[in-house]
Amino acid sequence: MLELFVDIKDELQAVENELRKIVQVRYQILTETSTHLLNAGGKRLRPALTLYGAKFYNFDMERIIPLAATLELIHMASLVHDDVVDASMTRRGKPTVKAMWGNKISTHIGSFLFAKSLIQISRYEDNPLIFEVLSDISVQMSQGEIIQISSSFDTNQSIKDYLYRIKCKTALLIAASAQLGAVACGADRDIYLPLRRYGYNIGMAFQITDDILDMIAEQCQLGKPIGGDLRQGIITLPVIYALKRCKDKKRLVELVTKVEKSDDEVNEALEIIKNSGAVEYSFAIAQKYIVKAKMELKELPDIPTRLTLGMAADFVYARKF
Repeated sequence: MLELFVDIKDELQAVENELRKIVQVRYQILTETSTHLLNAGGKRLRPALTLYGAKFYNFDMERIIPLAATLELIHMASLVHDDVVDASMTRRGKPTVKAMWGNKISTHIGSFLFAKSLIQISRYEDNPLIFEVLSDISVQMSQGEIIQISSSFDTNQSIKDYLYRIKCKTALLIAASAQLGAVACGADRDIYLPLRRYGYNIGMAFQITDDILDMIAEQCQLGKPIGGDLRQGIITLPVIYALKRCKDKKRLVELVTKVEKSDDEVNEALEIIKNSGAVEYSFAIAQKYIVKAKMELKELPDIPTRLTLGMAADFVYARKF
């Protein structure tokens, strides 16, 4: 995805430098683990959207870079905690912090990164909307994760339940990323609200696509084993659809609700889901969100950045990792 953001290459490098500066602290273990996470790479979608949002008004490098880093710190903190909860040993093809340092260190590293984001946010005390948006989203992200944990292996979930969960877990932070760059630069509502709605819609599509890829991607591209959600009992959109439409619902329920699954059982469940048309259905839902996102761009000034955001939306849908 970084290739798509070639026009903000220097700005993204400045964000990367800021992140590395932020995690350089007195205690080596904090710096070492945080740097490991940074070195694992990532799409840097959230800081990129922050930078692009700022370009629709009065781009101020010094004001935007710390904010873009803040959005990525919040995201990084959530990833570390997710890996502990999910017992994930690899992410992006590399060992997770959990895999290398264990659960205790990982839990506190996630908290450390989130605390660092709070320090960054304090730079924007002159703009209470930034505080308001990020504090609300932090609560809702935690709420989404708790809902996901508490609903593990529950096959009675509806599509509505699923969409609410991914809104909290994923879409709201991406929405804020697109919105707050413009907010920090002093843009009016007619600019930052369409950006927020754009970000929300690509955020929904992003998570739906993620959940599809967990079932159909090549492991070497995904950077982690496929079928991870099924193993953990996370009920995603393809599963919900398949439970309603597949020919062998009883067997699928049996496989999905089984806490300990063999590789053969995971593969069997994946085949049932794929044969039900669930993948095609889920891609169609993701595509609807992409269409909505691109419609929101029409409300924004016609500058080159608008075209780039349109291409970013297409990438979210078409990506293979």
